[in-house]
Amino acid sequence: MKAVNGQEIIQLFEAWSPKKLACMDNDPIGLAIGSLNKSVSKVLVTLDVNEAVVDEAIAQGCELIIAHHPPIFRRLAHIRTDQPAGRLYEKLLKNDIAVYAAHTNLDVAEGGVNDLLADALQLEKRTILEETYAEKLLKLVVFVPTVHADTVREALAKAGAGRIGAYEACSYTTMGEGRFRALEGATPYVGQIGTLHIEEEVKIEVVLPESSKNRVLKAMLNAHPYEEPAYDIICLEQQTNVMGLGRVGYLPQEMTLQNFANFVKQQLDVPAVRVVGDLQSKIKKVALVGGDGNKYIYAAKRAGADVFLTGDMYFHTAQDAQAIGLQIIDPGHHVEKVMIAGVANKMANLCEQQKFAVTFIQSAIHTEPFIFV
Repeated sequence: MKAVNGQEIIQLFEAWSPKKLACMDNDPIGLAIGSLNKSVSKVLVTLDVNEAVVDEAIAQGCELIIAHHPPIFRRLAHIRTDQPAGRLYEKLLKNDIAVYAAHTNLDVAEGGVNDLLADALQLEKRTILEETYAEKLLKLVVFVPTVHADTVREALAKAGAGRIGAYEACSYTTMGEGRFRALEGATPYVGQIGTLHIEEEVKIEVVLPESSKNRVLKAMLNAHPYEEPAYDIICLEQQTNVMGLGRVGYLPQEMTLQNFANFVKQQLDVPAVRVVGDLQSKIKKVALVGGDGNKYIYAAKRAGADVFLTGDMYFHTAQDAQAIGLQIIDPGHHVEKVMIAGVANKMANLCEQQKFAVTFIQSAIHTEPFIFV
């Protein structure tokens, strides 16, 4: 195992949950406090950053905190250390503890907050509730001498081109002839300077997400035998890597709304839930959004959900849901605590693959402000 700095850890994290997935205007994600340019051996993963959590990080000897809820959510007018927020920031800085926040990007990411909630509720055949992100799909067309076609195709596939759904190394090949005349100063792989040359070539076509363009082009150029390969990049109307907020899925077995409410309490470890709807109605298809999902009631209805699970449901929004025939389960905002174990385990596995000497600690501090009586 090798020593690691904070920047290397966050690079791994952002490969899984990149900032570009954030779906809230001015979401204050990323490094909030401190520096990542330092050695890190222990990371505390938490839902919230309050003073008890900071004391926990100090006691555990952590140099970095990864949180879901940003510790600085609105623009600061001042930092007064005689006030709770200022005292919190002062303690973090004095103990050289950096805080990194992953908010709506972690909600959207595959395996993030909403998938973790869906896992806990055992939802099957999942889809996205509301699309918030998609990449442009490109097509690379490259002309290659026939004898080198397999080499170039293999290089393209290894670089991530040619992935369509559950298939990889997808390509299309057309036979043809290439013509060119090498000019003075060229070093042609085939043909002679000043002579028109005809070469049996193939046209290879592959699709690729825009984010992998530079990597794929580099792989193609390195594998191609020609000094000046001929190729085209075409932007397609189709999109790829479609991601979004919330999940829709099916319960393994149908149950009543009453039984589903009890199931939610058990699976998400909450003492009570708020319910809108007929407790004896049948539940099979579930839509969910971790945190505050008030504005997604119509998306849940369009998705055909029997019930919508989300937190912080407003009184009038609940009435609107009732009016459109959408049943609601509100287990509170704090169920997003599923990210603590989820992120800690995911990052521990990623860092172990890189042989990074770092430990991820799951916060034991209960940050739910509400007491149910």
